[in-house]
Amino acid sequence: MLAFVAGAAAADDGLARVRARGALRWGGDLQGGEPYVFLDPAGGDRLVGFEVEIADGLARRLGVRAEFVQNDWQNLVPSLERGDFDVILNGFEVTAARRGRVAFTRPYYRFVETLVVRRADVDVHGLGDLRGERVGTLSGSLARDVVGAAAGVETVLYEGVEEPYLDLEQGRLRGVVLDNVIAERYGLVRPTLRLAATVGEGEYALALRPADASLLAALDRALDELRDSGELRGILERWKLWDARQEAPGVTSLAPAAGPATHLGPAQVVLFLRAAIATVTISALAMLLAVAGGLLLSVVRRLGGGVARAATTAYVELFRGTPVLLQLYVLYYGLAPVLTLDAYTAAVLGLGLNYAAYEAELYRAGLEAVPVGQTEAALALGMSRLQALRRIVLPQALRVALPGVANDFIALLKDSSLVSVITVVELTKQMTITAVDVRSWVGPGVLCAALYLALSYPLSRLARRLERRLAPA
Repeated sequence: MLAFVAGAAAADDGLARVRARGALRWGGDLQGGEPYVFLDPAGGDRLVGFEVEIADGLARRLGVRAEFVQNDWQNLVPSLERGDFDVILNGFEVTAARRGRVAFTRPYYRFVETLVVRRADVDVHGLGDLRGERVGTLSGSLARDVVGAAAGVETVLYEGVEEPYLDLEQGRLRGVVLDNVIAERYGLVRPTLRLAATVGEGEYALALRPADASLLAALDRALDELRDSGELRGILERWKLWDARQEAPGVTSLAPAAGPATHLGPAQVVLFLRAAIATVTISALAMLLAVAGGLLLSVVRRLGGGVARAATTAYVELFRGTPVLLQLYVLYYGLAPVLTLDAYTAAVLGLGLNYAAYEAELYRAGLEAVPVGQTEAALALGMSRLQALRRIVLPQALRVALPGVANDFIALLKDSSLVSVITVVELTKQMTITAVDVRSWVGPGVLCAALYLALSYPLSRLARRLERRLAPA
């Protein structure tokens, strides 16, 4: 009988597992920042935030400790389903689509969606005034659904909460729609921005696996105790989040609800093809810049003076020694006050400048492969150094470097997935967007992989053919 009861409890949900472990593991993303969950500015590795305090209060009422698990916000639901943690607690909005996969507790916070625009745009009073304009929001959020439902508005998706307001200040966007919690801390603190309208409302709640029924009931009871004791209000007041909306009576927890069936169809395939065109265009333009830049760097390192050689060497080491993702952030966001680039230009420049350093090394190896005697013979025949380089050395060096350049183009094609951090919707970003829309990663993932393979396989065949044809006899 004891074995049967224990087996039934284990099959029921994770409450017994949480208590046996002695910890309620909650998933969130530190990139969300203040006031949700973030590192204590005073130093150390202590986490602070209103959700940290809520997690501690709930865990205490369950008789366990709270344990934070870092996870990308976009992938919280798949990670929950994998069992990486027990609950999602990170500004996770209750939506009909999410109810198709998870169970929600009673809400612990009610918010509104706010449209923020530049103060100079006095004629903007709602999303209806932004037809044909770019409006930024967070990928996978309720705000994204609000913007997507607005007729004629172009949705621009971001991973972080500060970047859209930076782009709004720089004129890359006409508006930003995000939760009021975010807008008040990252947008409306900027003197050039203002609140234009409230365009929606929603609730934050904890999300659990549907099978965890008794853990859901226990958390609901704990939330009621947290609210009835005044502790929840105290937490929200400390973080300047309490308002009249929070006084509404608590609702019952929301069990999973089967939403409308959504499948990968022709409309999504068209979006993937459009993203593939963006990927190829950015990669091709960036590679042209890299080839020209790398050739220039290698020639200057060979023929330039001491200062020129030192400068080109420093460039190569800097761009090879730092991540391309960091370079994209600096180029697009860091230099925005002095050099405002659109996302596609920044993507081409960022990848091109980075790969120019690698191409320079390929050309350097090719130049060094040409015997010095050929240069000396050309000079003896009356050619200048530049003529000898152009007519004798470079043609042979390029033959040596060409297979490596083709291989680098394949690598650049895949590295182009990084430009999604500066709002470019390329293949990988489209895959993550579609995965959220259709509630599955398998179909979008397979389609994305197939398109990458279709783009890179001919290039790999070309690289191998070049290697065979240009190999020394």
